[in-house]
Amino acid sequence: MSKSLVEMTAEIIQSQIGGKDMSIDDVKTALNDTYQTLKGLQDAELSGRDVEGEANKPIMDPKRSIQKNKVICLECGQEFKMLSPKHLKSHGLTSKEYRKKYGFSARQPLCAKALSERRSKSGKERGLPENLRKAIAARTKKKKK
Repeated sequence: MSKSLVEMTAEIIQSQIGGKDMSIDDVKTALNDTYQTLKGLQDAELSGRDVEGEANKPIMDPKRSIQKNKVICLECGQEFKMLSPKHLKSHGLTSKEYRKKYGFSARQPLCAKALSERRSKSGKERGLPENLRKAIAARTKKKKK
């Protein structure tokens, strides 16, 4: 006899509670989310619909994934100070592909805001290298013509 969705949901959440402390609200949310996910999978299986499109939804809103002291990978939900090319490669993506997939600009750093600010400040303290100044000046002259 197969288990009902409610029984499967209860087992999944019970194992999560055993591994980490969860408040009552966290448990309620986890129960609801898990049940809805299982229900969606069951409905997709019964109707023959492809679940792949739903699985490509990001973990959270991409705009909220880059936070002050951490960046959350939208593929797996892990938290980092910086999304390294090595980690992105584990998902079969490059930094450029990741940015495009989730709508980030090409210049958006894939690191925590605090780390980005520290790097920016450090670079400004060191000053612009001479070759960079020359390149900027040359580019400015071309635009004026």
